[in-house]
Amino acid sequence: MKARELREMDADELVRKQGELKDQLFKLRFQHELGQVENFAKLRTIKKDLAKIATVLGEIGKKAKV
Repeated sequence: MKARELREMDADELVRKQGELKDQLFKLRFQHELGQVENFAKLRTIKKDLAKIATVLGEIGKKAKV
């Protein structure tokens, strides 16, 4: 997911997407502990997407304060 795409979303959509990604990450971590994960790169991409969303939400919060 590109940061440009995230910046086009509104805050509600970002929060919803963040919740979905956190749920996916939880499930993948659980599968990883059980040895059932086939694609370890997916964990990394989800973590990066969560960080991007957090950054964009922070930017939105700073704009709202000004």
